[in-house]
Amino acid sequence: MPMVYTSSLATPGVSTTSGTTNTETGVISYKPAASGNVASAALQAVYVIGRANALTAISGIAFRVMTVTTASTAGTATTPAPKDQGNQAALTGAVTGQTISSTGRKNHVIFGCGAAGPGGWVAPNPDSMIRIFPNTATAPSLDVLAVAANINLTYEWSSEHVE
Repeated sequence: MPMVYTSSLATPGVSTTSGTTNTETGVISYKPAASGNVASAALQAVYVIGRANALTAISGIAFRVMTVTTASTAGTATTPAPKDQGNQAALTGAVTGQTISSTGRKNHVIFGCGAAGPGGWVAPNPDSMIRIFPNTATAPSLDVLAVAANINLTYEWSSEHVE
């Protein structure tokens, strides 16, 4: 049975889309631990909710899940928390607000939420989960990105991965 881990902002709060229209911002990036290969890790779900109020137009936030062959960089470290507190610490590293890499980019899933409403993505079956680390010699990452036509839309998110 796989171990399930939840990730979200290290300090509870809201995230914001770019101040430039249609510009991607990093939500979370999963990377292999420096000390080993985690070939079986996979993204299972991402939950989002728009936090805007008093908008006069229907607006939305798109989220893109992609993998890259050269890992995205920087960001704020976050520690994925085990759903079962008896499980070991996650072997998968994660950062939020990452600088997005585009080397070897492969888009996997696009989903969204209203600027003031819920949304998200859950793999419909285990084969639909997105593998975080293909077993290659490259230093890949799996990234969730946010983009909106409106600027500075706020949202909250959490995600789950399995190892």
